[in-house]
Amino acid sequence: MDSDVLRCEWVTNDPLYITYHDEEWGSFENFFDDNYLFESLTLEIAQAGLSWLTILRRREAYRRLFCYFDPKEVAQFTKEDIERLCNDKRIIRNRRKIEATVENSKAIVKLQSSHGSFHSFLWDFFGRRRVINNWRTADEVPAQTKQSKELSDYLKRHGFIFVGPVLCYSFMQAVGLVDDHIANCIVRKRKVNNT
Repeated sequence: MDSDVLRCEWVTNDPLYITYHDEEWGSFENFFDDNYLFESLTLEIAQAGLSWLTILRRREAYRRLFCYFDPKEVAQFTKEDIERLCNDKRIIRNRRKIEATVENSKAIVKLQSSHGSFHSFLWDFFGRRRVINNWRTADEVPAQTKQSKELSDYLKRHGFIFVGPVLCYSFMQAVGLVDDHIANCIVRKRKVNNT
């Protein structure tokens, strides 16, 4: 990592981590893609209790094994598919997390049916506005918010699993509903200079 380049404090010097932070985390660019949203939610669940780098290194395997996160395809997974995934060393072999991904795909399909898309539901849920914070240090960034608690409650009522308020906040940050790049981060400075 360049010593003169400042990034959010959680970023390591691993090139994969740097690329994820600089080009994807907190960006709103892919928000209107339901497969991307499903992927982000799944990876956040997979990451629970592990390092994010562990998940990033397995991301391509997750994409291949979960039909590139097409919720309609994953919703058709059987018990045999779940068993196969639980034995695949290319991903995190946690049965609860894999089962949650399949159940969440079914819940997303239902939201798509009632709202037109998963992203439309989320965009409406957040009043069609992103939250752009201006934290000075990582210590100021909350682990959860009122909005993440509300989202968690709603998703649980609609069939989602493994979606507590802390995980929901991480998901919100990842897909750009919330931009929590700290004030002196290169990504935040780049955005300010481009406006």
